[in-house]
Amino acid sequence: MPAYTGRAMKITAIETVRFGEHPHNLFVRVHTDTGLIGLGDTWRLTETITAYIHSVAAPALLGQDPGAIEKHWKTLYQTAATGALTGAEIRGLSAIDMALWDIMGQVHGVPVYRLLGGPTAERVRVYNTCAGYRYGGVRPRGTDATFTDGARTGPYEDLDAWKTDAGALAKDLLSQGISTMKIWPFDQFGPETGGQWIDARQIETGLRPFRQIRDAVGNAMDIALEMHSVWNLPSAIRIAKAVEPFDPLWFEDPIRMDSLDALATFRASTHIPVTASETLATRFAFRELFEKRAVSIAMFDVGWVGGLTEAKKIAAMAEAYSLPVAPHDCTGPVNFAASVHLDFAITNCYVQEIVRAYIHGWYADVVEGLPRIENGYVYPPEGPGLGVRLRPEVFSRTDAVVQRSDD
Repeated sequence: MPAYTGRAMKITAIETVRFGEHPHNLFVRVHTDTGLIGLGDTWRLTETITAYIHSVAAPALLGQDPGAIEKHWKTLYQTAATGALTGAEIRGLSAIDMALWDIMGQVHGVPVYRLLGGPTAERVRVYNTCAGYRYGGVRPRGTDATFTDGARTGPYEDLDAWKTDAGALAKDLLSQGISTMKIWPFDQFGPETGGQWIDARQIETGLRPFRQIRDAVGNAMDIALEMHSVWNLPSAIRIAKAVEPFDPLWFEDPIRMDSLDALATFRASTHIPVTASETLATRFAFRELFEKRAVSIAMFDVGWVGGLTEAKKIAAMAEAYSLPVAPHDCTGPVNFAASVHLDFAITNCYVQEIVRAYIHGWYADVVEGLPRIENGYVYPPEGPGLGVRLRPEVFSRTDAVVQRSDD
């Protein structure tokens, strides 16, 4: 590793990498004149984000010092097309921001969480989002977030599992030390009415996995209800009232984040914690969320919210409101690693999301150096920077699409 000499480095190239097998994932590599390469990633809108990175971000960053992270964040944010954005620009910015922090950790020979002031804990509890190996891939048109093709490719096809026997899945998770699971059994009824209506029979069907879990393991398993912003306010409240007797851990994104006043109304309607939102980006949106007392637990995706730079600020702001944060990851391996670095750099981390089908599946196929997870906890990442690298062999894959902008 090149030694840090104190001189300013320069960004010499920015590279985007996509794989046909994972079309929704985009990896970003920032190259420097010292040979150090920073890695970031993000999810969805990959073609648009690629265009943004090469046509807007790269011209602004090439030849610049990668260590001027705050400056670069503001430059890219202010040159975006809109203000409090949540789309392609902020996702591209987020991936670049991760890569810049990765470079600086490598420069100083320490994990990123130490640059951010950590470690703040010895370990952090994880929960399992019960998705399957192909959950984040391309679904047939017209299907919702409960889609599964039923083709098991390993032991952790957890989406099929909770739809079949959630109690058996709960037992399996507990055997690995994982005592919290997240499911979304009501989403299947949303498309029929556009989330405007849910009837008593549908609610009864949606309660089935909750009953199975409680019958199988009692209260040994915490159950988080993902609602994916499917429902209007009255329907979301109706679902919440039906689920409350099962004492869920939280209600997540019960309605669209178009009206934070409506979200505050939802929160006031239930004694169960409300968490939001992976669909919001930047501290400006979260400031309003906190000011309206609309949330109990702040959730954001580092790869969508503005990167580590912005996530750290949002976590600090949440702490000022005495609120915990629960970083989201159902998106990509670098995002997961960056989230774990954040966990160990803040003092109000509640829990870290994982998808064990991803951790033991495609994440491990494309990167090396993932954070250690053991007996229901994730531990501080090792190695300088973010600690994860694309495996060398992925660049020779026939489905790899690499684009590069040079200084």
